[in-house]
Amino acid sequence: MTNRVTYAPQDFQKMCKQAERDHEAKKLTVLMERVKRQIAEREDPSLKATVGTETETGFLKLPSRSVPFER
Repeated sequence: MTNRVTYAPQDFQKMCKQAERDHEAKKLTVLMERVKRQIAEREDPSLKATVGTETETGFLKLPSRSVPFER
């Protein structure tokens, strides 16, 4: 038999809450970058043609909240 690491329920809950905070922080970072890009495009419309296509594919689409917990 293999030894499995078992976490106390409160430790597991803390880990879940931390993972959720990390996920929300990533979503906030992506949103801030998108807003910065949109502001830059408004100020200088010529940036839209050159930068827009590169940054659109540069961002990862984040999964919904429940995806990691569906397994």
